[in-house]
Amino acid sequence: MSSDQLIPAGEFCTFHRVELAFLQNLHDSGLIALTIHDGAFFLDAEQLVAVEKFARWHYELAINPEGIEALSHVLERLDQLLAENQRLHNRLRRWENTSASGTTLEYEL
Repeated sequence: MSSDQLIPAGEFCTFHRVELAFLQNLHDSGLIALTIHDGAFFLDAEQLVAVEKFARWHYELAINPEGIEALSHVLERLDQLLAENQRLHNRLRRWENTSASGTTLEYEL
């Protein structure tokens, strides 16, 4: 990973008015990855959206790090289920279109 993709955690904390301990809690819970280089903590630029979201949850909604972890996992699972639902819906639509060309389908709920 090149250094231009890394953002100093201290600068992030100053800009967003969050504590470094908060980022370390997120790191310890596995929600983000902190890189240590020459004794300083850095964030990967690709994580900025997630870290900013977690900071808003914590500071604006008063959600503790454990709650952030739980909420994050629930939302990830919801996204997975929505994607799976869309895939199944598309498969059903293709199957109905192919079968509708000559066969009558009956659905039983």
